[in-house]
Amino acid sequence: MATDTTTVAPSGPPKQVARAGRRPALRRDGRYAGIFLAPSLGGLALFTLFPTAMALAISLFDWPVFGARTFLGLDNYSHLLHDPVFRRVVLNTVLFVVLYVPLNVIVSLGLATWVGPKIKGRQAFRVLFFIPVMTPMVANVMVWRLMFQPGGLIDSGLQSWFGINAPNFLGSSTWAMPAIVAMSVWQGFGYNFLVFSAALDQVPQSQLESAQIDGAGPLERFRYVIWPMITPSIFFATTMTLITSFQVFAQPFLLTQGGPGVSTQTIVMYVYNQGWQFLTMGLASAAGWVLFVIIMAITAIQFVGQRKWVNYDV
Repeated sequence: MATDTTTVAPSGPPKQVARAGRRPALRRDGRYAGIFLAPSLGGLALFTLFPTAMALAISLFDWPVFGARTFLGLDNYSHLLHDPVFRRVVLNTVLFVVLYVPLNVIVSLGLATWVGPKIKGRQAFRVLFFIPVMTPMVANVMVWRLMFQPGGLIDSGLQSWFGINAPNFLGSSTWAMPAIVAMSVWQGFGYNFLVFSAALDQVPQSQLESAQIDGAGPLERFRYVIWPMITPSIFFATTMTLITSFQVFAQPFLLTQGGPGVSTQTIVMYVYNQGWQFLTMGLASAAGWVLFVIIMAITAIQFVGQRKWVNYDV
């Protein structure tokens, strides 16, 4: 008796059959991924996207905390453009960023280069430099207020050594912003220090030794060997530092309350004052959105410009 060994060929081309077989598995994996991502996505929507959308909506209204709301359209934004206080606040914020970001990067990169693999007590230095980052801001501010005030550490030291009085740092519109920048650099350089220190650890010692054998000095080795390899870390640190510096609030708020006058008031302080002191939520939301647009624009420019100087191929 003959046995029928004929098999039924699968319908359609093999590739189509394989793709059809993968679709249920992909849908199943997608459902599992959605389940695991749901808590994070829910938090993002509830605490970030929804407040952002609400702030945009509120910025179009005269929105007092109590009372009727009135639709104004873009009048709040027009008011900000013609408000001399807001213009001064924007300039104060830009001045802080221009002073703080380069100093932070230079100090943190310089110390990270100094605390190299061959230095003794390297781990102790890392801990020491990171302590200001972990210290509560209020404690840092109290220490620096004692240093800056008349009769404080700086004033007493100058009188003892040189017989001169220090400026009234926090009471002078000329010196208040540099004082805030100095305190901020001391408080914040430790984070970028660790970023740069980790990046420098990845530079092959063999390349540095080869460059030294070829006659390259310390500056040449840093410029032609180290710098190209750590540019991704420098780009990351610069971008994050720029974003956080535009949102500076605690340092001027605690040190000077934005004074003298409005000489150290920043955009976030302006948002706080409009929202919680004058209770004009619409104007505060509009100022917040102006800050959001500024940060997004500068971040976009950074990402476009990094193609010319950041090296990911080393």
